[in-house]
Amino acid sequence: MERKFDLEGRLIGFAILCIKLFTKIEYNYALDHLSKQLIRSATGAALNYREVQGAESAKDFIHKMGIVLKELKESRVNLKIQIGAELLKDIEKAEQSLKECEELIAIFAKSIQTAKSKNH
Repeated sequence: MERKFDLEGRLIGFAILCIKLFTKIEYNYALDHLSKQLIRSATGAALNYREVQGAESAKDFIHKMGIVLKELKESRVNLKIQIGAELLKDIEKAEQSLKECEELIAIFAKSIQTAKSKNH
C-alpha cells in the first residue's frame, strides 16, 4: 500500500483488494451477483477520483467527491453482506478490504464536509 495521504493510490489499492477477493472461487449465484457489483463500485471509486482532480469549481469538486463517496458506501454495504453471508473464502482479505473502505469513507466524508464549509 502506498503512503496514507496518496488517495489515488489507496483507492487503486482498495479496488485491487476487492478484485483479489474473487480469484479462484467456486460459482455461487449470490457471490457472482455481489462480486460483480463490488468490483464495479470499488473500481468506480478509483476511476471517479480521477474526475475529482479535474474539477472545474468548488461545487463541481464537492459533487465529484460525493460520487466517490457513494461508490465507497456501496462497496462497504456489499462487503458487509458478503462477510455476513459467509460467501468469501478469504475472510482476512475481506476484513482488510472492509477496514480500508471504512477509512476511505471517513477521509472522503471529512473532505466533503471541509470543502462545503469553505464554499459557504
